[in-house]
Amino acid sequence: MNNKIKRPRQEETHSEFDEKVLYVNRCSKVVKGGRKFSFSALVIVGDGHGRIGFGFAKANEVSDAIRKGGEAARKNIMHFEMEGTTIPHEIKVDWDGATVFLKPAVEGTGVIAGSKVRSVLELGGVKDVVAKIYGSNNPLNQVRATLQALLGLRNREKVLKNRGLI
Repeated sequence: MNNKIKRPRQEETHSEFDEKVLYVNRCSKVVKGGRKFSFSALVIVGDGHGRIGFGFAKANEVSDAIRKGGEAARKNIMHFEMEGTTIPHEIKVDWDGATVFLKPAVEGTGVIAGSKVRSVLELGGVKDVVAKIYGSNNPLNQVRATLQALLGLRNREKVLKNRGLI
């Protein structure tokens, strides 16, 4: 008798990503019987090797919102370019009211950034970078601006090859 339980394939893919809840918001709606509360959660997942995703979900319970956010984050995995432990070049991105500026740093500097941008960069695997957030302090806009900046990074060798210079 083989008593081993086979896990679904989906469970194995979840284990390769680290998950972090960045923000939970409580919303209230006034109805006839009083107030009705709902929750939204911003969740990011990353593998520490240049793959990261985020999810934003709403539900009537905090745990349901976090679970739905995690599932949405795993569906939206993106890959970005890295150069060693840092990013290949400077980049500045505007997203709604938030502006994020990322600048590569020498090895040993660490991640110098605000809380939401720091979390995104650390889960993505970037070890040395300097970042600055301007404008909005909305967590969702900060995360989206950071992800757009990471997706806008280009590898020097690939660009030169595409231009026919190598």
